[in-house]
Amino acid sequence: MNILLAVFSVIAFTCFAVGLLTLVYYPLALGFVLRRRRPPVFQNGSPLVSIIVPAYNEAKVIGHCVDSILASTYRNREIILVDDGSTDDTLTRMREYEARSGVTVLPRRNGGKASALNAGLALARGEIILFVDADGIFEPQTIDQLLSAFDSERVGAVCGSDSPANLDRLLTRLANLQTHVGTGFARRALSLINCLPVVSGNLGAFRRTVLEKTGPFREGFIGEDLELTWRVHRAGYRVVFQPWARVRAETPSTLAGLWKQRVRWARGLLQTARIHRDMFFNPRYGPFGFYLGINLVSMVLIPVLQLASLVILPILALQEASPVPVNVLGVVGWLGLLFALAASIFSIALDRAWKDLRHLYVAPLWVLYSFFMDVVTVWAVILELRGGEARWNKLERTGVVSGGGGA
Repeated sequence: MNILLAVFSVIAFTCFAVGLLTLVYYPLALGFVLRRRRPPVFQNGSPLVSIIVPAYNEAKVIGHCVDSILASTYRNREIILVDDGSTDDTLTRMREYEARSGVTVLPRRNGGKASALNAGLALARGEIILFVDADGIFEPQTIDQLLSAFDSERVGAVCGSDSPANLDRLLTRLANLQTHVGTGFARRALSLINCLPVVSGNLGAFRRTVLEKTGPFREGFIGEDLELTWRVHRAGYRVVFQPWARVRAETPSTLAGLWKQRVRWARGLLQTARIHRDMFFNPRYGPFGFYLGINLVSMVLIPVLQLASLVILPILALQEASPVPVNVLGVVGWLGLLFALAASIFSIALDRAWKDLRHLYVAPLWVLYSFFMDVVTVWAVILELRGGEARWNKLERTGVVSGGGGA
């Protein structure tokens, strides 16, 4: 029993210590807002932007995506639509845009997302290469805002801000709150210190010259956007966040869909960490190398420890040896909820998305979501240890698009 008490104490202290580190995000996010802005730097004042849209069975959403890109205010662009062997009407929908100026449709055999992205990249002529998922819906200024963040030749990639388009269920409204915190809040903080770990596949722009040095997407791989971003850091370029380059995209609306997506993301992190393990705590990569080690502890070790504590605590309680009184657990639970609410409100304020305050009522579900993610992480670790097949598990689209501005 003393051993269990000791283990529980170590777990509690580790989780608490890592949790405290998140408080650093607040001043960093404010620093991002107050930073000095510089004009963008390009070979040409108005560079050609190649927009690559890979799609597999995206007939329900591809039209919204292409229409929004065509409505963009930035005109010096080309759009490359890559059909990755779809079995529905995706290619037919793409063909409807083939007559439009600057639109190219590329049909090919199914080879996976990374392969489709690389096929589009091979045709691209732009100085800036922009990748967007087939369910992404641009705002008119999205491309202009992305370009504005290339304010130095050392900026190799820019990540835009993605938010849910389908706010018709409790799960997607919770995802909306989490997006403000994980995207609008955390990405601002990490961008300021050049520790942004991923350029999201939903909306990411790269200099062509940088991709020529890093190479294209790794094929036959789950976390292709994450792995490419780490290569950009490895090459010595900055990766920055532009919160006003916005895209809305469909988020999982069922637990089954959420499970598939998050297991895929977790496995992508584990695989990327294995490939680039030499970067961890390596001073050659500056703050990013140190952040990678801390992030892996936070994203992988902490969830495992939290699940272990859920097993140990009831055993200790049954033996009347609980190290944490029930009333203390209650206080901790309420504090956790209050911190989640505070982070949500702070993040919504940063994003100026005041309408989304009406979704705060779903914040208590965050506690259950946290345990859900713990199980996801453990299962992803098991699959990696077993050498489980790296399947894409693409979401089934609903085509639901809520009103703009988080309606």
